[in-house]
Amino acid sequence: MKIDNKFPGKDVSQDDLLNKLPLVAKKNPDHHSNFEIAGITFGGKSLPIMAGPNMIESEELIYDIANNVKKSGAHFLRGGAFKPLTFPYRSEKYTETREKGIRWMVDAAKKVGLPIITEVMEERYLPLISSAADILQIGSRNMQNYPLLTACARTGKPIMLKRHYGASLRDWLGAAEYLMVEGNNKVILCERGISTAHTHKATSRYLLDLQVVPAARELTHLPIVVDPSHATFWSAWVEPMTLAAIAAGADGVMLEVHPDPSNAAIDPLQALDYEGFMNLMLKMKKIAVAIDRDIV
Repeated sequence: MKIDNKFPGKDVSQDDLLNKLPLVAKKNPDHHSNFEIAGITFGGKSLPIMAGPNMIESEELIYDIANNVKKSGAHFLRGGAFKPLTFPYRSEKYTETREKGIRWMVDAAKKVGLPIITEVMEERYLPLISSAADILQIGSRNMQNYPLLTACARTGKPIMLKRHYGASLRDWLGAAEYLMVEGNNKVILCERGISTAHTHKATSRYLLDLQVVPAARELTHLPIVVDPSHATFWSAWVEPMTLAAIAAGADGVMLEVHPDPSNAAIDPLQALDYEGFMNLMLKMKKIAVAIDRDIV
């Protein structure tokens, strides 16, 4: 695809598209990839919704969440068992459930009938996670961990690549090229907030870059989803940013859901409760219809 020479991209050049991003780059303006994962299409008219807790805290909790997000219309169960927490210190509450968490999540997902997306942090856990998950999530901090990207791509499993909070669009697309060069064509991009001087709230570390959705769509054929929960770090802002993301052209949404957000083990400020998620699902469907898309 040729960039308009009158208005060249800030990061991505014509040479990049031809020689550095040949697999990620659009071939023409109508080039949009769509593919199925567990019977759900990414990159098509319908928008997949991924929902669940930041951390899989217990067997009972993940089943309860899975059951409730399924009832409200979620298509995938998300949840973290291996968490890249900012600091190395752990406590009885602020911890990771690791192998147990993966097992609990698989059992819950099977019971309610939802496919799974969960994060891979280290290559040594890749066999375990790839056997359990329908989508492998590469977290923002690992976006440029190229050996991990290569190992994940070689499994053949679909991959969601989260943008690092300091990464340019060029960096992000370059990381996606590492996945595709291994022959893995089921790659999903995920915007989850960037570092900036002003975030409008003391507790918010990032700012949701909605402008990157149309910017990326100009250059790449890959589906682009948005994670407003991590980006805003404030539950009251999740709904408006979710609706705005859909209006901006996002191909799906990932949301954090917990029955008692204030007592969540990890990041208690950003999760929606069950009622909040159900109400947001209804509003998302209306916005989707307004732009000739749907959530089914």
